[in-house]
Amino acid sequence: MYKHILVPTDGSKLSLKAVKEAAGIAKLAKSKVTALYVIEPYMPRMTEDSLVPFSLARLQAEYKDASEKAAGQALDKVGKALASARVACEKAFVTDPMPWHGILEAARKRRCDLIVMASHGRSGLAGVLIGSETHKVLAHSRTPVLVCR
Repeated sequence: MYKHILVPTDGSKLSLKAVKEAAGIAKLAKSKVTALYVIEPYMPRMTEDSLVPFSLARLQAEYKDASEKAAGQALDKVGKALASARVACEKAFVTDPMPWHGILEAARKRRCDLIVMASHGRSGLAGVLIGSETHKVLAHSRTPVLVCR
């Protein structure tokens, strides 16, 4: 059975569905759970090229603070949901320009044997244009992935 479950989150209600599934599996398997939030690195807008380096550094610092705060809030939601199910949870966030890659790297580094994540279920043109981090995880993962909707 599974020993270590990774649950990526973006803080949405949909991602909490995946948390509930992971909690059920973790209780049955007596496995540990790691909640993960992936932060995309700061990318200055084209209009910011003319900013002096000090201003750019300040914008980067503000982005980092805001991103880490958002990560903390999303991970706290997961932690509370897992605590109410009486499942222990480790919280982590990583920075990666490709969230799907950050998820797979976290799973590999933490030796997770299951990834439980949500999918918005977009298809057709919306799926192509917006893309799906879940689809990319499925396409590239060597670790089993449970997708919840």
